[in-house]
Amino acid sequence: MYVEHCFSPVFDNHSRLLILGTMPSPASREQGFYYSHPRNRFWAVMTAVTGAETCPQTPEEKRAFALAHRFALWDVLRGCEIEGASDASIRQPVPNNLDTVLSVAPIEAICTTGGTALRLYRQFNRERSVPVIALPSTSPANARMPLEELIEHYECLREYLR
Repeated sequence: MYVEHCFSPVFDNHSRLLILGTMPSPASREQGFYYSHPRNRFWAVMTAVTGAETCPQTPEEKRAFALAHRFALWDVLRGCEIEGASDASIRQPVPNNLDTVLSVAPIEAICTTGGTALRLYRQFNRERSVPVIALPSTSPANARMPLEELIEHYECLREYLR
């Protein structure tokens, strides 16, 4: 089934880090916000990395959290054929125009969450001068990686976060 990205990127003119997933999962599309599957560990990881006291729960709290810690959220793809949330099933990918964020925010690094996000980012963005940080997926599909190990991988983002 062909799926279009159904919500806007989160960023402002203070965002220093752009975090890119591949495409919103069905749970994220249903909630209208990034990393919204109840077993996705993204928000727990970012809470630990930023040293925040509480993990954001609602889309509004998550948006405020991202902006307060100066990271932007978006996805590499604007649309694609995909089965459920399986990155391995992606066909006919159509990229987002990252200049929407990069022309406004002083992004110092881009990080991709998962191998498919990295591969697609490189496929569509060969001439960017912004450093790219490849990180493991926080998706339930990557359940073999414990939360503590994910947090260790994401610690490198600390220098970009408030």
